[in-house]
Amino acid sequence: MRQIVLDTETTGLDPAQGHRIIEIGAVEVIGRKLTGNTFHVYINPLRVVEQEAIDVHGITNEFLQDKPVFDAIVDDFIAFIEGAELVIHNAPFDVGFMDHEFQRATPKRGLTRDYCTVLDTLQLAREQRPGQKNNLDALCRAFGIDNSNRHFHGALLDAELLADVYLAMTGGQTKLELAGEQAKNNTEQRGWTALKNKPALRVIRASAEEEQAHEARLQQLKEPLWR
Repeated sequence: MRQIVLDTETTGLDPAQGHRIIEIGAVEVIGRKLTGNTFHVYINPLRVVEQEAIDVHGITNEFLQDKPVFDAIVDDFIAFIEGAELVIHNAPFDVGFMDHEFQRATPKRGLTRDYCTVLDTLQLAREQRPGQKNNLDALCRAFGIDNSNRHFHGALLDAELLADVYLAMTGGQTKLELAGEQAKNNTEQRGWTALKNKPALRVIRASAEEEQAHEARLQQLKEPLWR
């Protein structure tokens, strides 16, 4: 399966209020392996980025002035995600913005579901970790993933972190193996030596005094189940 782990940054919280995507970051995973193939672009939203959003991702209006508009990158973006399963944390947020941008494009490009399926890792995390914090930072801590470089939200960095989190949540970056083969591989990789012709384990039986003490203890219990 080809999967695209994706994140976006935006001018605000609600596309219905005219907010738009300003950054897309995506990494490709095939057969549960990161391929190194990525898609990353900053986008001029043709509107002001709200200060509350800048405080989260650090992307300023001045920085975006010379960046391409969405129409200029939409076909390359669709080509990168088409036919894949998108893996997104809090997918309704990002997909809502993507749908909004596809509908604003000239000509209109339909909806995200026209190109790919979507897996929401936030929903997956809530099922696995009910009642716990399941934002990206909390999941990185839970699965031992280094997020020390995440001073701001950034689409490509967050997509890379989410890829590691997703692989850890769903069994790690490993292929399925027969139990016998996996045990053999673990032994070889860790330098363990399998013992052959092992002697029988020595059985130490209770003494007469220990058996008497045990019987006395049983007499003090009401209907012990192991009688």
